[in-house]
Amino acid sequence: MTTALAVLPAPSLVPAPLFAPTPKAARRVVEFFTAQINNDHTRKAYLNAARRFANWCDGHGLHELAQVQPFHVAAFVKELQGEFSPPTVKQHLAAVRMLFDWLVTGHIIDTNPAHAVRGPKYVVTKGKTPVLAAEEARGLLDAIPTGTPIGLRDRALIGVMVYTFARVNAVIGMKVRDYYIQGRRGWVRLHEKGGKEHEVPCHHTLEKLLDEYLAAAGIAGDPEGPLFRTTGRKTGQAQAMWQQDAYRMIQRRAAAAGIKTRIGNHTFRATGITAYLKNNGTLEHAQTLANHASPRTTKLYDRRSDEISLDEVEKISI
Repeated sequence: MTTALAVLPAPSLVPAPLFAPTPKAARRVVEFFTAQINNDHTRKAYLNAARRFANWCDGHGLHELAQVQPFHVAAFVKELQGEFSPPTVKQHLAAVRMLFDWLVTGHIIDTNPAHAVRGPKYVVTKGKTPVLAAEEARGLLDAIPTGTPIGLRDRALIGVMVYTFARVNAVIGMKVRDYYIQGRRGWVRLHEKGGKEHEVPCHHTLEKLLDEYLAAAGIAGDPEGPLFRTTGRKTGQAQAMWQQDAYRMIQRRAAAAGIKTRIGNHTFRATGITAYLKNNGTLEHAQTLANHASPRTTKLYDRRSDEISLDEVEKISI
């Protein structure tokens, strides 16, 4: 007999047989992980969460969706709290809750057993992303050798993240045409999450970094090509940099500049926001520049309190 999984166009998107009792249910699950979730990282995380829940159910003798009750979901969440951090537990619960909601609206099951289950409390008032002082960030940019297009590329890439508060994926996703002149001023067009375009005017320093890179790389005549591209030494053809490429580059440049802080791609977003707010910038405008939906998110990148804490600690005169 043909199973539900055998007729699916994308069986890898069905977490477990628990969620595919019929071909209709299996198709609905595939729709959830494709039509409902556009971000690849979120899709992977939610698939893992659904698989973990299905395995938990199997281990507790629950082999049908109709058997799953709220207390089962609550017990699953309770067990997770002994293994994972609160954010990870909350993500698992969100994945299970959303998947069940999708199955309810698709008339696969009658009620959502995860609807009333509460996750662990977790309040974040300060982000954990390592940041650089403005002087360190400036020193890093100045330390990058500019005698080659690669050095100019790396300096410009870091510069875009510092001066626009952009996510690394938005930066490496830029095409040459996404740096343009408008009103005698340079602008960058960033392609953010959910397909949103975010346009930001360039700081005069960033204009200089981008202009020098484009002139040296000779790619201004390729508007549809990637702005930040690989050398093509390994593949024989230059292509857009990946997130891992940017991370490795940042590690190399930071080490060469003598920076001891363990920084990453996200460091420059927090560094730029903190420097802007220290220079009397407003939270409202920082939120707009960072393209955050909520000012609460922007506040997580504000690390001005770190300096206050250090100043206070130095008052311990022993």
